[in-house]
Amino acid sequence: MRRAQADFAAALAMLEREDLAAYAKVDMLVEMAMGVQQRPRDPADLGLAVRLYGEALSRAENEPALTQARIRARQATALAQDPQGGIDALQRARDLLQQAIPVLHCEGLAAEWAEAQMNLGLVLQSLAAERVPGVVMGAAIAAYQEALRVFLPAQYPAEYAILQNNLATAYLSMGGELQAGKLREALAVQAFETALAHIRLQDHPREYAMLQNNLGNALQSVLSGHRQENCLRALQAYEEALKVRTVQAAPLERANTLANMGQCLASLRAQDLDFEPIARARDCLAQAEQLFCAHGLPDRATLVAASRMALA
Repeated sequence: MRRAQADFAAALAMLEREDLAAYAKVDMLVEMAMGVQQRPRDPADLGLAVRLYGEALSRAENEPALTQARIRARQATALAQDPQGGIDALQRARDLLQQAIPVLHCEGLAAEWAEAQMNLGLVLQSLAAERVPGVVMGAAIAAYQEALRVFLPAQYPAEYAILQNNLATAYLSMGGELQAGKLREALAVQAFETALAHIRLQDHPREYAMLQNNLGNALQSVLSGHRQENCLRALQAYEEALKVRTVQAAPLERANTLANMGQCLASLRAQDLDFEPIARARDCLAQAEQLFCAHGLPDRATLVAASRMALA
């Protein structure tokens, strides 16, 4: 029996102890669920965390509303993270968060309310991407904007960066007419640049690199007539990301950024530059291919290799 399953069985056995108060049993279940969720040894462990939260919630009927709301919010995060859950798990997570958020707003801490709003935004964004009826990307954007009322850059720089990144990706994923698309692309680029104005490489390197990489991707996709200028700005963003995404520290993230950079270089017009973009593109793609191969992602390596050979 796997360790998490054994822990789950032990938790259920502990619930039979008559010397433990009801609130103590609820606390024990929540702590165990959080431990499994934060350190899963197997993807199925997240399902066990969901079950532990569910057991805690079923035994918390006489506990304060705030306690129940906090359990619902935590169970929702486990459901959203479960790779085996699918759309049903995301819908359950949405419902739990929508139940928890009003209570957290009235009785909880501002930061936990904002975190629940951020998690609701992520769930709604995933559901909207799956075209679930009744779910629109605008609802995810509204949840992110609510969270930004609390997660200000001075006090919560990492959360602020993640929210701006999520807002930008939500804007970019929305379809629509050409003019509306241009506006949303501009809003996405603005969100990345706003976050980067408050995030320093030295203090939050991972968030800084994420934002720079995604800013580069957004600039590549902009529909404005300044494509060459946008691509040159994108290259600068990718170079910033690569300062953090080194071979030693983040090889797969580096491979992704190099692949993005290679595609960007390949789209440039050589006659307007003082360097040969195609040669640099091939070099970036070759490095990305090598990293993907070395870290067990042959399918990604094959795609990058095809792009590189198309430039020959």
